[in-house]
Amino acid sequence: MRLFAAGIIAGVILGLIIPRGIMLLKKQKLLSPLAGENPVKTEKPLEKYTYENLKKKVFTGSSITWGNALNDQQDFISRIFYFTSDGKKVSGMANLPKRPGNYPIIVMFRGFVDPQAYSTGEGTVHAGEVFARNGFITLAPDFLGYGQSASPSADAMEERFETYTTVLNLLASLKNLNTALTDSNIGISADVSKVGIWGHSNGGQIALSVLEISGGSYPTVLWAPVSKPFPYSILYYTDEFEDNGKALRKVVANFENDYEAEKYSPTNFFNWINAPIELHQGVIDEEVPQWWSDDLYANLKKLGKDIIYYTYPSEDHNFDDSAGWSLAVERSIGFYKSKFGIGLSG
Repeated sequence: MRLFAAGIIAGVILGLIIPRGIMLLKKQKLLSPLAGENPVKTEKPLEKYTYENLKKKVFTGSSITWGNALNDQQDFISRIFYFTSDGKKVSGMANLPKRPGNYPIIVMFRGFVDPQAYSTGEGTVHAGEVFARNGFITLAPDFLGYGQSASPSADAMEERFETYTTVLNLLASLKNLNTALTDSNIGISADVSKVGIWGHSNGGQIALSVLEISGGSYPTVLWAPVSKPFPYSILYYTDEFEDNGKALRKVVANFENDYEAEKYSPTNFFNWINAPIELHQGVIDEEVPQWWSDDLYANLKKLGKDIIYYTYPSEDHNFDDSAGWSLAVERSIGFYKSKFGIGLSG
């Protein structure tokens, strides 16, 4: 199944349905001993995830700890790392340069991967290794329900929104990264004043959402990001389901019956973005059509945002053509070094 829509199917539940009888009560005039007083408004469970409410939330972060080494090379090492997000354990992959130094950080978000086929680092590992070889620390969270992370919410929609809070908690935890590096005698330090973001596919949608909610100036590289309005952005991926998307449409319909979807759609908050962006798009991409990125570029330029756009005639969604992939990585490295004020030679 493609992208995050498959994750929505996995979490289908019936708790979002409002009984019709409850709606009928609104039409009745009932006497109450509290008549005349202002009624207390009860917030619905998922209202805390509207972009406006997430923007008001203070993310304090957690400690960062280390797990096993996954790949030990001459110039970098890949290790499991852990942090907590709203009390839930989250694992991920860190790529750490071996040469002593003070390095910028790139936080990386992958696209959708079937949980049954997932292993830590999937979707970010190759680019992360190249970034580490070129003088960056990379951190790629597995997200809840993946790797060694705790389980996500049983509510399919909340599971989606937890990706945003996971990332926002990770960003808030970066202030503790040097403590973790020092305690483990890794021999390098992190320049926590220089933090960038990289996102591919649905990870690009997460990146856009986090840029909006945080208002941060993190230099951001997007590879074929999902950038259309929610919930169209997940309904688009229903054509391969055996039920032709019936179950997914029901989940979305139940959600929209209770909530205003516009408050959860990144396309409504592009004006909140304060970060420079470099956008990469394969022309023969069948998962994220080129016109999506064309529109994203045009909309952000119209708002006066700092964005550069590259297209690749021979590239599909995963940038499988080696020449195009290498060029995209090279451009990404150059973009980060330029924004961080680092000489391109080192």
